[in-house]
Amino acid sequence: MRKSAKPSPAPHPLMARASWGRSTDEVGESDIPGWEHHKKRMQYNTLFYAMQPIKAHLHHYLPDESATDALGGALARALAPGLVIYLHGDLGAGKTALTRALLRALGHTGTVKSPTYTLSEPYNVTLDHQPLSVIHYDLYRMSSPEEFLDAGFREDFDGHNVCIVEWPEKGEPVLPPPDIRLLLSVSGNGRAVELQALSELGLLCLDRLAFLPPPQ
Repeated sequence: MRKSAKPSPAPHPLMARASWGRSTDEVGESDIPGWEHHKKRMQYNTLFYAMQPIKAHLHHYLPDESATDALGGALARALAPGLVIYLHGDLGAGKTALTRALLRALGHTGTVKSPTYTLSEPYNVTLDHQPLSVIHYDLYRMSSPEEFLDAGFREDFDGHNVCIVEWPEKGEPVLPPPDIRLLLSVSGNGRAVELQALSELGLLCLDRLAFLPPPQ
């Protein structure tokens, strides 16, 4: 189990770079951990956007808990190493329940709770008979984006781990960009869900997603 880092008296290079009034000459790209991987990912995604006339969207209605479990299982089967998923939704919208269903479909048999106080929780599972690390983040109680950097979480976004982030807006502007944005909202007695592919990897995942929601 991880613990959140104590605030650092000195600003992280990436926070300094993002601050108003700081030039790129003052903070070099080489000072930022994982910057080269992050920059290449952003350039690749920018090229992908330019080649796509529209972004891939899927809309579903989840009438009950079993439908949420089914979507989590379908997502697990469609995952690819390195995928970054943002989960958006109000408290009680079902973000942690969906993550729990995904992890159980990957073979995790232990407890899955939202890491509200530790900020992140890693899980070692298997995907296509290969070991995979899935890291679940809950940034709801994070005091500032700099805490994300001080804890070293950016290094987890290495192109191999699958990173699932609840309350990603708390990590802006230093949180790496998503491949899939998933929005959950309460709708009647169930949940409405929207999935958006924001990269080629995300599009591949949604293309592989085999999910047939139960009839309403």
